[in-house]
Amino acid sequence: MDIKQLRFLLALDQTRHFGKAAERCHVTQPTLSMRIRNLEEELDLTLVNRGQRFEGFTDAGERILAWARTLLNAHDGLKAEAASCRGQLVGRLRLGTVPLSSINPMALIRPLRDKHPELHFQLVSMSSEKVIDSLSRNQIDLGLCYLDNFDARHFDVLELAPTRMGLLHDLRYHSFEQHELSWEDVSEVPLGMLNEGMHYQQSIALNFRSRGLEPDALLESDSAFELLQAVNAGICCAIMPLDNGVETLNDHLRLIPIREGHTNAAMGLLMRKTEPRSPLAETCFEEAKSVFANDNECTNRG
Repeated sequence: MDIKQLRFLLALDQTRHFGKAAERCHVTQPTLSMRIRNLEEELDLTLVNRGQRFEGFTDAGERILAWARTLLNAHDGLKAEAASCRGQLVGRLRLGTVPLSSINPMALIRPLRDKHPELHFQLVSMSSEKVIDSLSRNQIDLGLCYLDNFDARHFDVLELAPTRMGLLHDLRYHSFEQHELSWEDVSEVPLGMLNEGMHYQQSIALNFRSRGLEPDALLESDSAFELLQAVNAGICCAIMPLDNGVETLNDHLRLIPIREGHTNAAMGLLMRKTEPRSPLAETCFEEAKSVFANDNECTNRG
């Protein structure tokens, strides 16, 4: 058994596809499949349900996966600890973040990268519930999410401001004279909306319902990128977070603040309290306090 076999196993868990897992690990698919079979032979266990394609892990495979994550995190933690002894911060920071908020993750990644040039980053977009679950399972190191449904006993928390909202539009197709819009104004505009279920979309729906308004939802998608494409094509406008830089993507986009437009809950940066917790995650969490405090965006709790 070696570290590469465990990394292959985790890549298969993350991608749920042999070809994609091989691509992520920079090996051929036959090589990845052979190394996983070698691991199964060594452990005398069937870890993967195979058909014509990947069909999931066996019960034994799920149990071995949990140990594989622990061993790999310990391995990475050992390397990070050794680097820390040399005054360096190296490794890969796994950061989970909700797709739409006023907290631009690049505001954290950029200063960390500038200070620690050997640090690498894995950024994963997911719901708040998935962020919390992934932190609990040690699948990510830090998480940026909404703070309305989590148990603070299990996490260190850096509380950030609620997400403020504005109307994103393309000047070539829409124009507004106001410097600030009301929800009544927004309800009359053709809108691109996220699918129901995401916290950001739930906050938008609550703002409309509390005022007895029915928005013109011309387009719905589970992708913020597709909403941007629709706005850029002149199909609709979209309610987007202020201060995350989305309007700077091209010269035609503008973002007008919505009066009393904000999410129901504050954002926060979370780190798991229980072990294993890498020195890399702890250092980045501590440095995040300074990054966000410098922007007057946060208070520390936890």
